[in-house]
Amino acid sequence: MSYMGNILEINLSEETTKTTTMEEEVLRKYIGGSGLGAKILFDETDEHTDPLGPENVLIFMTGPLTGTQFPLSGRHAVVAKSPLTGIWGEADSGGYFGYKLKQAGYDGLIFRGKAQNPVYLWVSDDDIAIKKAEHLWGMDSFETEEAIQKETHGKAGVACIGQAGENLVKVAAIMNDGKDARAAGRCGLGAVMGSKNLKAVAVYGQQKAKPADPEAVSKMAKAAAKQIVEKTKAFSDYGTSGGLEAAEKVGDLPIQNWRTGTFKEASNISGQAMAKSILTGKYYCQGCVIGCGREVKQYFKPFAEAKGGGPEYETLGMIGSNTLLGDLESIAKANELCNRYGMDTISVGGVIAFAIECYETGLISEEETEGLSLQWGDEETVLALIKKMAHQEGLGAVLSEGTRRAALKIGKTAEEYAIHVKGLELPAHDPRAYNSLGVGYATANRGACHLQGFSYAFERSLSSPDLGFPEPLDRFAVERKGELVKKTQDLMSLFDSLKLCKFILNGGIDAGDMVAWLNACTGWDMTLEEFMQTGERMYNLKRLYNVRCGISRKDDVLPLRILTQPRREGGAGYKLPPYGSVLNEYYELRGWDDLGIPRPEKLKELDIIEGRE
Repeated sequence: MSYMGNILEINLSEETTKTTTMEEEVLRKYIGGSGLGAKILFDETDEHTDPLGPENVLIFMTGPLTGTQFPLSGRHAVVAKSPLTGIWGEADSGGYFGYKLKQAGYDGLIFRGKAQNPVYLWVSDDDIAIKKAEHLWGMDSFETEEAIQKETHGKAGVACIGQAGENLVKVAAIMNDGKDARAAGRCGLGAVMGSKNLKAVAVYGQQKAKPADPEAVSKMAKAAAKQIVEKTKAFSDYGTSGGLEAAEKVGDLPIQNWRTGTFKEASNISGQAMAKSILTGKYYCQGCVIGCGREVKQYFKPFAEAKGGGPEYETLGMIGSNTLLGDLESIAKANELCNRYGMDTISVGGVIAFAIECYETGLISEEETEGLSLQWGDEETVLALIKKMAHQEGLGAVLSEGTRRAALKIGKTAEEYAIHVKGLELPAHDPRAYNSLGVGYATANRGACHLQGFSYAFERSLSSPDLGFPEPLDRFAVERKGELVKKTQDLMSLFDSLKLCKFILNGGIDAGDMVAWLNACTGWDMTLEEFMQTGERMYNLKRLYNVRCGISRKDDVLPLRILTQPRREGGAGYKLPPYGSVLNEYYELRGWDDLGIPRPEKLKELDIIEGRE
């Protein structure tokens, strides 16, 4: 099998470690990544668990395809109860850390408790050590990786927090790959790491995953890689931001805190503009044949002359157009600052746009900003608020709690401007442009998320004969949108457990290909039907976790601005999401009751025991 067969459990309070294994029956039911993480989190935490308390568990998990020949398989998941939302927390990252964790001999890591003083974990072929990290506390993520590699191994994979995670900022990310800046960004899991006094995890080894059928793996991987390269040239040339201008034209791009429909500076911050100006090269995650990552000129010392991770579409949308910042170099500065401090650029952009609107409407005064004038399209506003948030200074201390909590603290009409679902800020895609997105955001287990469903891509250009969608659906149609959301959420759960990049869909890879890859790696004989049911099981287990935390239909809602206020111009014009009817269809297809709670017969069908398994 392509599993390493080992999970390392670390008790930071007791400074002990032990190695455990997962039974094959459990692996087949939950596979790996966030699916296996869901099983562990469901069993070990509940509605009473303090996300920033020692009783929360922090889980790093790879998947059975991580470290194999299959293209785009270099990802890992991080799972914990979220301090930002108070419910299921999940973040996903590319780069090399997951691959190097498997090379060190482990499929995953489970952290419990809290270290008395700052520490980092070192794992290699012949050594496991909890090392002191007081000297690293206060360093940014770039500095931390460089220092730890000097202390351990020059090619060690390092996942770490910057100052934001140390300061328990609720939009803090866990960063890996140094200045190339891959991020497990969403849900504030960097704050969970900080709450445990865990500065970093460093891994290195030379072990290899051993697929059950290496010949089949090699043959399928080579064919898939060739196909993906041929079909994803635009991604390779311009990265995720290559479609930014098109997103603006169809009404998908967030603009001025989601309230307007056109952004004339879109062409100035696109992937094409980046290629002509600040781009210095492409970045490939482990196993990637696309290279959508951007390397750009960096603007902050000590790496002023070096190449570093550039802003992707989500950052350009949320920190750029959503705050009306139309200068590419300014967005790149903000992106690098977020990477160094370790903060989710999606949530940061959402919070800053919210703050500017609150200032504009008089809900935030100059006294509260300490004389800083919060203005649309202003670099100083964006950079200053990022720094204040990372260090919990002044207004930044309020904003660092996330949009939902900040709105409650500010009061009056502030909640009107808080664009989130279940406390998680919306990513840079508008449900008024794609009819499936509204219910996808409302029912995503971690809060507003385009990647837990990815349904909008099947209203734009993608198709999936294996899921029953041989052609893309009309984006403004209503028919079958609940079905599309349900099926794509199940499929994305499988991506997040196998640890595959979802951009392989742009390369023509379908669900049937994925199950064939899994079987070749594990020696299983899983059918497509069982494969999809496995995705459904994992999605329902995460939902059941949220139900235990009090989530129901009352929480499966969209911000009023998105639901009731049209953009009035641009490609989405006066369109609004067909929310109610699609949600009803979705619940029925899910086997959930009218409150959005999985019915007992559905749990039995999926072999999920209500309560602790």
